[in-house]
Amino acid sequence: MPDTPVSTAIYQLARAHKAFAASMLRDLGLYPNQELLLMQLEGVESRSQSDLVRTLMLDHSTVAKSLRRMETAGLVTRRPSPSDRRAVDVSLTQRGTELLERIHAVWAQLETTTSHGLSEGDAEDLVAGMGAMQRRIEDEMASRGVTPVIAD
Repeated sequence: MPDTPVSTAIYQLARAHKAFAASMLRDLGLYPNQELLLMQLEGVESRSQSDLVRTLMLDHSTVAKSLRRMETAGLVTRRPSPSDRRAVDVSLTQRGTELLERIHAVWAQLETTTSHGLSEGDAEDLVAGMGAMQRRIEDEMASRGVTPVIAD
């Protein structure tokens, strides 16, 4: 592996974080990223499937597959948009809304485990530094005409 300590550390941290989250989400009957979709629907009547794709920077087919599974599980409903025949609106069901409390608890545990041992100042510095890295990467992608989409 090339000498890339920061990129390697980010990759390894992201993998470990996702694996830990996946293990806790499995207990809720969810796959990774489904909790993110549900959280994006919290407090709104509905959102378009395309908007969820853009917001989460996930591949359209990944989101569509997740939403189909979630609809089958009774967590969301999908309906054609009344204003655009090509669009699909997604809404939380009562069951999906009730699951959000447990999802928030999972994310609170992730936060506690991830930030354990960091002072408040160190955590703030880390978040600021990661935000700066993200903006630089997104700016570079934009300058290359690349759309940030993750097939997951």
